[in-house]
Amino acid sequence: MKIMIASDIHGSALYCRRLIEEYENEKADRLLLLGDILYHGPRNDLPDEYAPKKVIEMLNEKKDEIFCVRGNCDTEVDQMVLKFPILADYAVLAAGNRLVYATHGHIFNENNLPPLKKGDILLNGHTHVPKCIDRGDYVYMNPGSVSIPKENSGRGYMTLCGGVFEWKTFGGEAFMSYSL
Repeated sequence: MKIMIASDIHGSALYCRRLIEEYENEKADRLLLLGDILYHGPRNDLPDEYAPKKVIEMLNEKKDEIFCVRGNCDTEVDQMVLKFPILADYAVLAAGNRLVYATHGHIFNENNLPPLKKGDILLNGHTHVPKCIDRGDYVYMNPGSVSIPKENSGRGYMTLCGGVFEWKTFGGEAFMSYSL
């Protein structure tokens, strides 16, 4: 199974469209969204082509292929218009003999760890910066942001397939990887 992982669309129809195109090009089986889907938030500038209603329409077309965790900009009002669950604080995935704890990052993060065993993976968005850091006891991963990258990073996403995480730019170029 191939899973595409992305975060922080923030209502950008332009970059949501690009994400869906990449999802189809990747031939992924599922799309895991790490929150902040529709609203740009008070600390961010408006992303390019800010059009939450268009984002709703595009994502709802893929409702049976998406699973999602709640970001700090996601609310019950957003859930009323999205046809897939978005309000879970975390999701747990098995990857080989490791657990992947997927969350947005505003509650559980490197400064407030969830319950992890040695070797598990903490996967979150929120910072808009792609990362992969082996902390010894756990591995910290972040796909970066689809629409508002920070710290001179590019827009992109991750894939998980066959025990390999890959960070990619739009266009599918891998720039970082981690093997289980």
